[in-house]
Amino acid sequence: MTTETETAEWTLGELLELFDVAAPDASGALSAPTGRAGEDERQVVEGTQVLAQAIVAVAKRFPDKSVRSAHAVFSRAVMVGAPVELAVDVFHEGRSMATAVVTASQNGKRAITVTVLADVPSGDVIRHQQPRPEVAGPAQANVCTMPMAGRQVRLVDVLDVNSPDEVGPPELFAWLQYDPAPTDDGLAKALVAYFTGHLGISTTMRAHAGIGTAQAHYTVSTAPMTIGVTFHEPFSAGGWLLYTHESTQVGAGMSYIRGTVHTEAGELVASFTQDAMIRPLRTTDSSIKAESRL
Repeated sequence: MTTETETAEWTLGELLELFDVAAPDASGALSAPTGRAGEDERQVVEGTQVLAQAIVAVAKRFPDKSVRSAHAVFSRAVMVGAPVELAVDVFHEGRSMATAVVTASQNGKRAITVTVLADVPSGDVIRHQQPRPEVAGPAQANVCTMPMAGRQVRLVDVLDVNSPDEVGPPELFAWLQYDPAPTDDGLAKALVAYFTGHLGISTTMRAHAGIGTAQAHYTVSTAPMTIGVTFHEPFSAGGWLLYTHESTQVGAGMSYIRGTVHTEAGELVASFTQDAMIRPLRTTDSSIKAESRL
């Protein structure tokens, strides 16, 4: 039986509670919860959820520094249920820079590794940034059905991001707003990193008629395999953020996506990349069970 609690809509508060892991102990170890299954009965945890937890863990390990970049490889799926054990291995800790490698394991099996760089920001020697794309603002964008209380998602010039019938260039612009947004720097960066994996595969498929993420796990097998995110400037997670996605290549079963995150005022706060798997299902499979979908 499924209880009302198990099918209730996810909330931003619940998500941030999952991200806000304890500081690692003297050995670098900590335990992180997986949360519950979503409304679609999937039992697979979003890889970017573990990425977000790793960012927070490293931020707490280096409290005098700012997380500057995180690069994750998703080697094995993490399932809802047993906690994720995070091991924070400090590779280097200096006055200006620090590096840690976070290994996420579940049930004794390693699943995800995240390499995190933290630093003490300095003054500028030189400065420039890629400008925010000239696209419609959030008020003119289309509401996207990605249920989470406390989060709004709006897409520019796209009605159904999953539809195989909506064809266009391999780019996607998504406005996000969180309310209430976290003021803690580590949690704010975790929240920005969390969404970097959500629309990359849809961006790639958009350029090809007859295929969309609505078919994922029915006729094609898809999954993010790596995500790298770099944080450029101190920022507030409040207000609208524009996620720009561009798929520059797809072939041989893998796609590559790069993107940026701008504030509505035009400040570039983060950049990201994603390698994703897009492959036919094995001939022995007709579909992947709902609870096992990535």
